[in-house]
This record gives sequence, structure tokens and C-alpha cells, in this order.
Amino acid sequence: MDNALWRGGWAAQLRIGSGLILFVFAFFHFINIGLGLFHTDYLHGMQDGRQAITRHNVISLLFYAALILHAALAVISIIQRRTLRMPFSSALQVVLGLLIPLQLISHIVHTRVAHEVFDVNDEMGYIIILMWPSSAIWMQSLLLLIVWIHGCIGLHMWLRLTSWWSKTVPYLIGVAVFVPSFALAGVLTEGRRIWADFADEFLREQYIEYYNWPSPETFGVLLAMKNNAVLGFLVTLGACGIFFLGRKLWRRRHSVRVAYAQGPDVVAEKGMTLLEISQANGIPHTALCGGKGRCTTCRVIVEDGSEGLEAPSEVEARSLAAVGASPQTRLACQIRPTDPLTVFRVFRPDGERNRGHASQGQERQLAVLFLDMRGFTARTTGQLPYDIVFLLNRFFDAIVPAIADAGGVVDKYMGDGLLAVFNKPDAAASAKSGLHAAIEISLALDGFNQRLAAEGSPGIRIGMGLHLGDLVLGEIGAAGHASQTIIGDAVNVASRLESETKALGVELLVSDELLQAAGVAIDPEQIRLFQLRGVTEPVPAVPVTRAAELSDIAAREEQASSA
Repeated sequence: MDNALWRGGWAAQLRIGSGLILFVFAFFHFINIGLGLFHTDYLHGMQDGRQAITRHNVISLLFYAALILHAALAVISIIQRRTLRMPFSSALQVVLGLLIPLQLISHIVHTRVAHEVFDVNDEMGYIIILMWPSSAIWMQSLLLLIVWIHGCIGLHMWLRLTSWWSKTVPYLIGVAVFVPSFALAGVLTEGRRIWADFADEFLREQYIEYYNWPSPETFGVLLAMKNNAVLGFLVTLGACGIFFLGRKLWRRRHSVRVAYAQGPDVVAEKGMTLLEISQANGIPHTALCGGKGRCTTCRVIVEDGSEGLEAPSEVEARSLAAVGASPQTRLACQIRPTDPLTVFRVFRPDGERNRGHASQGQERQLAVLFLDMRGFTARTTGQLPYDIVFLLNRFFDAIVPAIADAGGVVDKYMGDGLLAVFNKPDAAASAKSGLHAAIEISLALDGFNQRLAAEGSPGIRIGMGLHLGDLVLGEIGAAGHASQTIIGDAVNVASRLESETKALGVELLVSDELLQAAGVAIDPEQIRLFQLRGVTEPVPAVPVTRAAELSDIAAREEQASSA
């Protein structure tokens, strides 16, 4: 299972785990009820088999522990919130969750408790007769629907960020509608049948004896137990509400100012997450995962006040690393401002990136690779456009994986060439990645040329320029249409080095600066100075006939550094 599904604190993981146990129990319970649509024997046969499992001491302990734990963690999560403002789906799930105990308590008392304490045979028939034809049958049907909707919302909130969930949702919606409809049809069908039997005095006496029907005194005891349990739940809920309000009033005396770039300034309680501050003040703030630290869409760039924030937790650091976020980037759902803060929301509520500004342009020292196909014009003269596009796509399919595997990204394609950048934490790592990519491209090209030869086509030659230098990563373009790209002298140097490979008849021209950063020692006699157009100072670089020749040297240096 995807580790992202279980990100979050231990409380969140326990809530998910206990919720899954309850959801599975409810699913089979509803299917059991639905079998009444076909035949009584099917209904009671599945109930007997299901209870043989669920009423085993270990399984019963697991179920009731999950029930109590899930309810307790849900209530705790509510009273720990700094605001009750939340998305509609979350609010609906909370409201439904709080309504469940009001009906579930009555169901448990008149079934499991009655069975264990008063030896009542709590088969489905007993339960249905107990409710039919009063309003209780509709209240329990409403309970069925509330439990199911609550569980489905929880399941959706948990799984919606997985790659496969969106593809299966159309089919699962059908299942979600079918299950409660099937259960309701089953209980109504069985209810009409068994009530008709119960109207017969002779059959009624048999039913009463068979079910060990509770006496009026026993019903009085059960009713008192139910009322006390409901009262206990309401008192607990009221105490939690008082605690929530008391803590909120106390925290109003301890506030913090937050300024939003391209937005308002607000004053909020200390202790709230930045996402909660946004929601409490009606400030649009994207958060696809609901503030669980998994999707990173709530991320902000902290422009001022970052020194007053705690270091990222393991969950936050892992999520930020997965998207290659800058050191100034934090997740709004994970930080709790205690000092004045100025932030920039990266994503707009419509899911698009916000317009780039100064803080989104980063100056970095990174490796840049320019690559171009040799003799492309002569090779494709007279060919149909379709054939040219087909050749280019096959070529890029062969070499681009080498760039991606080395941790690089193709910044742009330029006809028969490309520009790639290796965005790593430091210059040394970037240089090693760039060098590794050049070597693997050379090897991938050898394999591609072998396939072309087998087809009777001439092989392809390339030229590559590889350099390490200062550049700027940023969004360039009109608002709403900007793309992340790189600019700077390092890009020009890599391009000019690639141009020099044509005259030299070599596959790669790599700058000495990159080789030094990568820790690769080269014979000084192999280093040549190149006066490149548009570059003020001569650039020392090493011509390499085939980039694959560097693999042995790079391997030796890596072994030496790890020894």
C-alpha cells in the first residue's frame, strides 16, 4: 500500500484503522439485511455465519475497541481544532458522526446487551418486529444511511489522492448507492412478511417463545440503560463543547498577525495552523488532502518571520522533499505561527499556480546539459513530416529516460535537441547527476543505433555540452500561462560548448568546473581553453570522443570517495 495513505500522526492512523474495521462490519451487516429481499433463510443464514465471527470474544473486543477508539479520536480531533470552519464534506462527516451514537446506542442495547444480559434471541426477525411498524423502523433506516454516508466520505477523504481512486470512483459510486438501497429493500420486505406472521395469534406466541421476548420489566430496564447511555454521550459532548469554547476564549488573549502577499492582513489565535487561520478568516487557501500534510497544495513561501517557526516535522519534510520545495517553503497545514508572519500562497483556489514573484526566482549553481542531433537537416531532407516526427520521438524516447534516471529534467525541447537541468541540493550532487546522465545517454544511443542498423537505417550522432554554473530558476511568462524555466550564463556556456563539439568531432564537451565539482580527476593535458561566443572569459573544458568513456573514471572516483 502507498505509504502516502498512512502519512500523519499516530492518532490519524488509528482513526483510519478503526474506521476501516467499522466500515467492513457495516458493509457486511447491510448486505446481510438486504438478503431479506430474497428469502428469510438467506437472511438468518448469513446472520448466523456473521455472528459466529463477530461475537467471538477476540473479534468482539476488536470491534468495540475500534468503535470507542474511533469515536474518542474523532471528538478529540474536533475539540483540538482552533476553528469549526471546514469544507462542506468534512462538516457533513462530522455532523453525521455525531448523530450516529444517538441511534446506535438504542440498537446495541436492544440487541447485544439484551442478548448477553437477558438471553434474548436477537435474530433479525426480533429486531424487525421490535421496530415495526412504528417510527423506529425509519429511525434505524436513517441510522443505516448516516453510517454509510459517514463511512463513504471518510473512505473518499483517505483515498482521493491515490492515482487509482479517481479512475474507480464512477464505479464505486454505483456500489455506494446500491448497498444502502439493497439493505433498505431487504428490511422492508422482511418487515412486511414477518409482521403478517406476527398478526396471527398462534404464530405470535411461537415468535415470542422463540425469541425469548423481553417482559415489560425487562424492556423498562433496557430503556433505562439506553437513556443513561444517551445522556452520558450528551454530557460528554457538552463537556467537550465547553472545553472547546473555554480554550478558544483563552486563546483570544494570545494572538498573532499574519500578512498574506496579494491578500489581507489578519489577526488570529496562536496555536492555529496557518491553514486554519486562512479558513477561519475566509481567505481562499487550497488544501486538496484536507490539511493532512500529504498533497502539499497548501504550501506557502515564507517571506518574513520564518525564524519564529518550528523546524518541519518528519511528515512535512517528507512531503516538501517529494516536490523539491525551496527552504523557504512550508506547508500551511503544518505550521503554527507564534510571531508575525508574511506568506505567499503558491496555489490559487482554482488549482493553478499563483503568479510568480521575486521569491519564486531562485539563484542556484546547477549542471546544465545541451544536446543536439548531428546532420539532422541532411538526414531528413525529402522525408514526410510524419516520418520526421516519428524519428524524433523514437530518439527522445531512447535518451530522455537516462536524464530522468539521473535526477534531471528536460527544461525544453528545441527541434532535434534539448536543454536539461539537474536540480539537486548542492553543486556537487548536480554535477555528478549531469555527468552520469551524459554517460547513460551515450550508452542509450549505442543501443538505439543498433536498432536502427537492424532496420537498415543509418545511425545517429549527437553533440553534448555539459557545464556547471550559476543560473536562475523561475516562472517566466504571462500570468496564468507562465512555465518554470532556467536562465543565466551557465545556459549559454553549455549551448556554446555543444556547438564546439561539431568542429571537434566529439560527442561531449564538459567544462572543467563541472568535473571538479563532481570530484573527477582529469589529466591537465586533456583540458583545453575555449573562447566561446558571448562568453567573456575562456572556458576550460575537456573534449570526450564518446561520453561512455567517462564511465570507468566516474566509477573509480565514486569508489574512492565512498571508501
